[in-house]
Amino acid sequence: MRCRLLLTGLCTFFAFSVSLAAQDQSPTKPPVRVGVLGLDNYQGVAYAQLFNSPKAEGDLAGLKVVAAYPIGSDDLPNEAKDIPKWKAQIGKFGVEMVDSVEELLKRSDVIMIMTMDARHHLKQVEPVLRAGKPVYIGRPLAASLDDAIAIFKLAEETKTPCWSSSQHRFSPGFSGMKNHPEVGKVMGCDVYGGCSSDPSTQEFFWSALHSIETLYAIMGPGVVSVTCTSTPTAEQFTAVWADGRVGTYRGIKPGQGTVKYSATVFGDKGVSTAGIYGHGVPVAGIVPTKDKYMGYEGIAIEMAKFYKGGPAPVTPAETIELFTFLQAAQDSKAAGGKSVRLDEVAKQRALRIGK
Repeated sequence: MRCRLLLTGLCTFFAFSVSLAAQDQSPTKPPVRVGVLGLDNYQGVAYAQLFNSPKAEGDLAGLKVVAAYPIGSDDLPNEAKDIPKWKAQIGKFGVEMVDSVEELLKRSDVIMIMTMDARHHLKQVEPVLRAGKPVYIGRPLAASLDDAIAIFKLAEETKTPCWSSSQHRFSPGFSGMKNHPEVGKVMGCDVYGGCSSDPSTQEFFWSALHSIETLYAIMGPGVVSVTCTSTPTAEQFTAVWADGRVGTYRGIKPGQGTVKYSATVFGDKGVSTAGIYGHGVPVAGIVPTKDKYMGYEGIAIEMAKFYKGGPAPVTPAETIELFTFLQAAQDSKAAGGKSVRLDEVAKQRALRIGK
């Protein structure tokens, strides 16, 4: 009897060992293959460095940038001239160059669109969406509100996940202010940052976008009206939320000194300065500057979760509201500082295109 029990135990142990060995020899899950469409700026290089690093761990692990279609725009010559530099840098991470969108789609599971000229994003994203490849579009999503809406409409029609955001939204010093212990429930926010522009895009759809993303990261959606006060030194937006909260943006124009991106946050428990872009939240009013600088890593983590099948971290509805906000600010400036309602901007657009 004892021998039989011993034999049974040995057989069980042997079967368990074989099972473990089989698991150890099972093929590793292949990484999600990422393709880069556009290489006229540093962003694609930054994400390739993060995703392709042999030290990548956590959410950043399990992805690999495999190919890039290195196009730019003839209308942005300053960016286009840097393409050879970015090709060389991204090539150091094992990324191969392709000569067509079709070839990029064949090699990739997911796509990031990194071209700087947002006027081309609608055209560039169409074959990606029709191929069913989840896509992140680098800022700015579009050069106009109409194009922004058209992109998300096409994504809905093709049932393909799509999103866009400034990296500022996921900087820990900004996103961490929503639940900051010294602030409590956010009642208002004043953000500030650079306000340069580019001829390819409406004035406020360029660098002002970064600060408005910060405002939304801290305050959330729900804006009903925007007023713009414009002077030679600054663009000042005042936005009113549906629940009566007020948020502002001070856009610092070129030539007005060194520009940092930050904010002051008002809450039901207190008032605090936000972190500076790339750094963490302040502690007892002191903004850390010797902590780990996140840079593109915050948004790269969100992209990685999305590319692995997670939901878009910013909804189409919120992004469309944000672009409507920017258009309302543009309309307010054109009207000499008149308050412009976002629902009126949406209504005018509907009348213009016959919807």
